[in-house]
Amino acid sequence: MDLTVLYRGPLASCDYDCPYCPFAKRRDSTAQLRADREALDRFARWAADSEDELSLLFTPWGEGLVRSWYRRTLTELSRLPHVRRVAIQTNLSCRTGWLAEADLDTLALWCTYHPGQTPYDRFLGKCRDLAERGVRFSVGVVGLPGHLAAARRLRDDLPPHVYLWINAAEGHTYKDAEADDWTALDPLFPYSRHPHRSTGLPCRTGESVISVDGAGTVRRCHFVREELGNLYDGSYRAALLPRACPLAVCDCHIGYVHLETLPLYDVFAGGVLERVPSAFPGQGTPRPLTLTARPG
Repeated sequence: MDLTVLYRGPLASCDYDCPYCPFAKRRDSTAQLRADREALDRFARWAADSEDELSLLFTPWGEGLVRSWYRRTLTELSRLPHVRRVAIQTNLSCRTGWLAEADLDTLALWCTYHPGQTPYDRFLGKCRDLAERGVRFSVGVVGLPGHLAAARRLRDDLPPHVYLWINAAEGHTYKDAEADDWTALDPLFPYSRHPHRSTGLPCRTGESVISVDGAGTVRRCHFVREELGNLYDGSYRAALLPRACPLAVCDCHIGYVHLETLPLYDVFAGGVLERVPSAFPGQGTPRPLTLTARPG
């Protein structure tokens, strides 16, 4: 089968101090880092031995690419013939030389710029380096009012083919004029602006998309706590079936992108995991895309 797996291990440490993130400047102990490395190694062995066609997205609470075992694992997984895509969410604070060893037809990065956490020119330089290497990646900013000027500057300076996405800030309500400013930068911002009503709606999670933690516990997604079984004993397989969402709303891209009532698998065809729209690569600045389903 074709299976998409979102993996989140024990890692919870980050080198940034973002005020909107509960894991900012958190430190993992040596024992915690060892446990995360062992969990990741176990998951990588499962992926290497899998008979399924796999698409893998790593969504660590902390920053993974500053750890050698994440860089090595992504590199190795990218070379496996049955892995269609392997991607990770990252603040791009790591060095980029390791990408020379990866299969760039398979590996992709979901990058976030956090103004005030890293010098602008340093972040932009790494983005340009990724583009020169031929890495497939997107770049995003949290849509806080204080980030607008930096986001505009970033859109002007990024290579034209690189998609700049904007995430609605948690707990922030956007007036129409403010939303228009963000939509001018990201034509897909209207999907992020409001939480999506999801109760009873069909979703690919739990059928062709699953979430896995460091112990191998399988859930339909990161936001529904019901367990479907364990990855390593195969008990989850019998639980994979079409499911409606049990939650009132879904307000995170890695969740609502899988709702069957939204057209986002078409919008991001070939780039769902790394958040790259299909209309983007090589076509310059994106043209606005019309919503076919009302968000919220």
